[in-house]
Amino acid sequence: MRDRILALGAALMALTVLLGAFGAHTLKDSLPESALAQWHTGVNYQFIHAIGLLILAALGDRVPGRWAGSIALAFTVGIGLFSGSLYLLSTRELTGLHALTGLLGPLTPLGGLCFLGGWLALFISALRQGDGR
Repeated sequence: MRDRILALGAALMALTVLLGAFGAHTLKDSLPESALAQWHTGVNYQFIHAIGLLILAALGDRVPGRWAGSIALAFTVGIGLFSGSLYLLSTRELTGLHALTGLLGPLTPLGGLCFLGGWLALFISALRQGDGR
């Protein structure tokens, strides 16, 4: 399980670097400043939570396997919903995805709730480990 979380975190970090560079070098001349800021918000949250996955893998047995799996799932789904929706929303002028704005907009806060759930699960797991449960 830990090896898979580590691999997932590393893959998401590589994708984060790629998406950050794409935004900084390719999209900077194609998007308005507000859309570029939205893109970078997606990159920043993806970066934070991919690092979170790497830390989760490094914590080893300090986070029980079922908790680690749930946290990893929450972070990964959060990246997909939060960052993914921001990537699509920020580029809708280029991609012609205007019709999906009503669908994509609500996905962003759902992704944020996934992030929050993952961090709260880590918090609860840490308290339970401290109590010896």
